[in-house]
Amino acid sequence: MRELKNLMEAVVERENMLNALRRVVSNKGAAGVDAMSVDELKPYLQTHWGCIKEHLLEGSYQPQPVRRVEIPKPGGKGVRKLGVPTVVDRLIQQALHQVLSPLFDPDFSVSSYGFRPGCSAHQALCQAREHVAGGRRWVVDLDLETFFDRVHHDVLMSRVVRKVGDKRVLCLIRRYLKAGIMEGGLISQSIMGMPQGGPLSPLLSNILLDDLDKELERRGHRFCRYADDVNVYVGSRRAGQRVLDSIEKFLARRLHLRVNRQKSAVDRPWKRKFLGYSMTWHKRPRLKVAPLSVKRLKLKLKETFRRGRGRNLGKFIEELALTLRGWINYFRLSEVKGIFEELDGWIRRRLRLIIWRQWKRAYARAKGLMKRGLGESRAWESAANGRGPWWNSGASHMNQAFPKKFFDRLGLVSLLDSVLKFQCNS
Repeated sequence: MRELKNLMEAVVERENMLNALRRVVSNKGAAGVDAMSVDELKPYLQTHWGCIKEHLLEGSYQPQPVRRVEIPKPGGKGVRKLGVPTVVDRLIQQALHQVLSPLFDPDFSVSSYGFRPGCSAHQALCQAREHVAGGRRWVVDLDLETFFDRVHHDVLMSRVVRKVGDKRVLCLIRRYLKAGIMEGGLISQSIMGMPQGGPLSPLLSNILLDDLDKELERRGHRFCRYADDVNVYVGSRRAGQRVLDSIEKFLARRLHLRVNRQKSAVDRPWKRKFLGYSMTWHKRPRLKVAPLSVKRLKLKLKETFRRGRGRNLGKFIEELALTLRGWINYFRLSEVKGIFEELDGWIRRRLRLIIWRQWKRAYARAKGLMKRGLGESRAWESAANGRGPWWNSGASHMNQAFPKKFFDRLGLVSLLDSVLKFQCNS
């Protein structure tokens, strides 16, 4: 049943636009093809909003192309292509999202957790653990091949039109899909796909993939979906293979989407990762940080540590703390603590490496070690041992001179202490 014929009036309504403006400004973000920054948006609207509003209400508004931005994928394998809309288009998309989300979201599957109010990746992970604990100890890990690049515009719009009766809104959404991409000064037209980067794209992806959710529910499957990450939990490998084959056909026939067979698999949950986590093989499994997530953190931190050479240690640790707090806040559900202790030790060793290199000469190293409480004989012996910086950063003289409490006083975030504190307070 189609809802509300005058949705565009609700989109441009003053309170809705003010909420959208606050959201866009708080999210900041890069400029689009017109080079207008977020800080310039409000003054621009004070002059031009009347004209923009008139075009929206008439159904004649034309979005600008998105600016192509490529960011390295985690782990350095390939790039993720984002499309950055202009700040004005981000504002309009956000206003659309605020009006359309209440129409579609209540009917979405309870097993869909991505980009929905009141839902989170942590809820998806807890539900996945419950499915495995309930005896479904095989997972169908579905990877949709270049999902955002393969969205079929007509298929998507046929899902949007189920609840949107305002032709101006429908035309505007289609214009956003076809707005084109500017790359290297040239604009290419969009005949399929949906740019990642705009406020409306997550909602549109959920609208499209809701058909997949409903099909899995109709078949009685237990699953978790977060955006285009889909895990279906089954009781055997044979059942998993049947699900993979049949869902691949369903996606191709109904949604014109492809399953990436190289990245998809039927396997044990503890051999796969989901949203950066894995789990143990126990009857009552425990969540843990996936090995690839640990590898990605180390790669990111190594680059940070390279920038830390020659800098004040206290200031550098303040910068480091921002990354560590964000990381542990996401991985606080992990019930396997050993990796946090290992990472804490590795981080402290990297900081001791910076200190050792800053001392440069044997005389400065001996004086520095004595200042930190080592005896003169041991300090000189350690300073002149001829070993490399990495060996010395893990040696007993540096551990004694710079113990954990030294870094705690400087504000270094301990991953182990943080996760224990999170779980004690929960």
